[in-house]
Amino acid sequence: MFKNVFRSGFLIRTAHVLLTWVITLILFLHDTDLRRQRENGELMQPVVFSLLVLLSVILYFTVSLMDPGFVLSDSIKYAQGSGEELEEMIPQNPVPRLRRCGYCLLQQPMRAKHCQACKHCVRRFDHHCPWIENCVGERNHRCFIIYLAVQLLALFWALQIAWSGFHSSVTWKLWLIVNGFLLAALCVVGVMSLVVVLLLGCHLYLISINSTTWEFMSRHRITYLKSYSDEENPFDRGILCNLWDFFCMCRTVVWEQVYYRGSHNHV
Repeated sequence: MFKNVFRSGFLIRTAHVLLTWVITLILFLHDTDLRRQRENGELMQPVVFSLLVLLSVILYFTVSLMDPGFVLSDSIKYAQGSGEELEEMIPQNPVPRLRRCGYCLLQQPMRAKHCQACKHCVRRFDHHCPWIENCVGERNHRCFIIYLAVQLLALFWALQIAWSGFHSSVTWKLWLIVNGFLLAALCVVGVMSLVVVLLLGCHLYLISINSTTWEFMSRHRITYLKSYSDEENPFDRGILCNLWDFFCMCRTVVWEQVYYRGSHNHV
């Protein structure tokens, strides 16, 4: 379910797309490997690079406009069985009771959190990303990671292309005149590459331990994590299982069940 593109994030998304294509245009217009290959009739790499940039833009809009997993009603749909069956399966004492959100007044599933920017509770809330002007949650987290990976590949390739376009000049002033735009593009791409590397690395680590950014940063304030030490996580099933569940399982997880099993093993 996509939100209206003309809401508050329109300017951010427009700026992102314009910056992406302006940098791409600079790489094609300067005397870089892309331009030399295009002039020599070697179109494979220019076409592949353009398609990679286009894919990154498509993924950006997909993650930006996708429903991250908004909680829209009190009727919680479980992946296995009804709510009554779940209550019979899980003893009430070890599992904290579901709380009611003080903002939207809806019952929050476990691992959900209210986002004041989006004005909704989000299932398996990770964080609100100002870059995409949307929350990262249960439904779009996987797409967010794929987007970061594709974006990082395009940025690294852009760094190599930009570096190939620099040429020496007699004076520094003349060099800046000739290479000024390319230098600016290189600096922007370099900063973005560093940010994406850090962001992707942190998210892959959190995925490997089945934690979220919100849980990792605020676990001392989260009711269902207070009884655990910093090294313990009731949702952790091991690195391989965590990665498999995140990237390969397309279903809604009943985190109360997972928490109960983790609590039982913890006891």
